[in-house]
Amino acid sequence: MLKFSILGALQIRTLSGPAEISGDLQRTLVQTLLVTEGQAVSGESLVEEMWGDAVPDNQANALQAHISRLRRKLRALEPGRSSPRVTIHPSGYRLTVAEGELDAAEFVKVVRHAESADPADAAHSARMLRDALAMWRGPVFGGFSGGTLCQLAGVRYEEYRMRAMELRFDAELRLGRHAAVLAELTEAHTNHPLRERFCEQLMIALYCSGRQADALDVFRRMRRHLDDELGIQPSPSLRRVENAILCHDPALTGEARSPLLQPA
Repeated sequence: MLKFSILGALQIRTLSGPAEISGDLQRTLVQTLLVTEGQAVSGESLVEEMWGDAVPDNQANALQAHISRLRRKLRALEPGRSSPRVTIHPSGYRLTVAEGELDAAEFVKVVRHAESADPADAAHSARMLRDALAMWRGPVFGGFSGGTLCQLAGVRYEEYRMRAMELRFDAELRLGRHAAVLAELTEAHTNHPLRERFCEQLMIALYCSGRQADALDVFRRMRRHLDDELGIQPSPSLRRVENAILCHDPALTGEARSPLLQPA
């Protein structure tokens, strides 16, 4: 059994340790086949992803050579496997990836599960999301994004990472761990200054830590930033949090805080 990891630099792990995929073209080929999560990719798409505008003269032969090389590599990593990992279909090439073998697919599964979880089960959600976020070793593909398909996949997985962070912070705040996540929330808001949910959560954490003035200052700076960068006003959700702080709304503290911890 192989384990494929793309939440960071591409890795293929075997029972005996990590296996190296050498060469940019081979890495791009593997990454492209992985991000389709078991769906076939056309030869034309693979050629564009691997070579871009610098397509070789005999692109079909060049692609087939790389496919053959990859099949040999994977076969050597799984000598007991009865069927090849890479197969050819009318719609293109497919890399068979079983459940649990691709870290990105497992990560997305956890995020979707957390989205539908009972808010009362905040402790389980927080623990599950912490473990899932620990799967990330760096940017998707380690920053080696390849062509359009891989770049779009990178954006998609990064959005799931942001969503996982939001859900985890929601769960931690429900549990009253506002002081414990304050540093992480400050970092998340600083790194993603236009993402209003992190701002809302930081304001709530500051308020619940006895820092009302700091919470309102975060809102004022966010309002200026939105106006300067996008020419827009804060969302109704963000304004509700500001108003709740100004009014000392009991929904901000204790179990009653749940209504303000629902992402818009």
